[in-house]
Amino acid sequence: MLSGLLPSARFDADHDTFRETVRRFVDKAVLPHIDAWEEAETFPRELYREAADLGLLGIGFPEEYGGTPGDLFLELAMIEELTRAASGGLLASLFSHTIGAPPIVAGGSAELKARVLAAILSGEKISALAITEPSGGSDVANLTTRAVRDGDHYIVNGSKTFITSGMRADYITVAVRTGGAGAGGISVLLVEGDTPGLSRAPLKKMGWWCSDTAQLHFDNCRVPAGNLLGAENRGFELVMRNFNHERLALAMQAYGLARTCLTEAVEWATQRETFGKRLVQHQVVRQKLVAMATRIEATRALLEDLMRRMQAGDAPVAQLCMLKNFATQSLQFCADTAVQLLGGMGFMRGTKSERIYREVKVYMIGGGAEEVLNDLAARQLGWA
Repeated sequence: MLSGLLPSARFDADHDTFRETVRRFVDKAVLPHIDAWEEAETFPRELYREAADLGLLGIGFPEEYGGTPGDLFLELAMIEELTRAASGGLLASLFSHTIGAPPIVAGGSAELKARVLAAILSGEKISALAITEPSGGSDVANLTTRAVRDGDHYIVNGSKTFITSGMRADYITVAVRTGGAGAGGISVLLVEGDTPGLSRAPLKKMGWWCSDTAQLHFDNCRVPAGNLLGAENRGFELVMRNFNHERLALAMQAYGLARTCLTEAVEWATQRETFGKRLVQHQVVRQKLVAMATRIEATRALLEDLMRRMQAGDAPVAQLCMLKNFATQSLQFCADTAVQLLGGMGFMRGTKSERIYREVKVYMIGGGAEEVLNDLAARQLGWA
């Protein structure tokens, strides 16, 4: 590889075969169009079906609903290929079901799962998760959107913001308050996109341009009681369980995007000439490239160790918090260094590092802000 990074020893023949499938998909269906999609701030809905046909949307989901057999390393192989397109926004929306649908799997009735999961995993329908509110982000236990039982329905009122795929989602997994204050009063409902009283407004962002992000408002939305996920007032557990994989997935993406920054920086350094020699022949440039590679390799080591532990049944919450923070800090370093090495070109739209540079901060905030995760890790370790 031009980046100089070695492939993981944990990938087997099945992982490699799937990787080739994803690579062909990225080369044919994504790379020729991604710059235009970013400028248009959207991508074709048909891409969901194309990705689903190859099994990309089904990793980690039950086969009975269209899931793809495979482990976390299959997911990592996919992410490594998809991040070659240098678009976190594409990943955010194309895979918004990976945070929207797990609570359906874990807490939905048999009828509900049969009705919605196959449609989501086939790319026919789009799934989103709505937790964050205008009044607070990471403070999930104090959310204020309320759902009141009324016969065989819940009546939902409130607002959610920064919702990925919020504009065009067909199914929205919504955290609501059904009980008293705190975590013990939270439930999770599946709200269908055509529910009367649901309104949506698009949000403009620094990065993730081709991902639709919305603010949602619920005005006396009537949601069938059968759309309750899990037990009433026990939704906080579903939300927290969901965060574990979301933070792992964000770390995977940060790792993959950092690799993309390194690859582009190495390509530039081996071709660009300054002061009579190629950039890579300057010692200071080589040192910067090695510093990038070091952080990437360290991220991969921590990432793969936690993946192995999670596959063995562990739920290392503190370590997942550390991983997500370390991976995003590594991405920040690599994006900044790549832009610096590219010089003026690094400031130009069209380079991968420029786009990634604009997207770094959302990785450091989404799935739990850095400071919140550090505090959560401290509590998990018994230090608070």
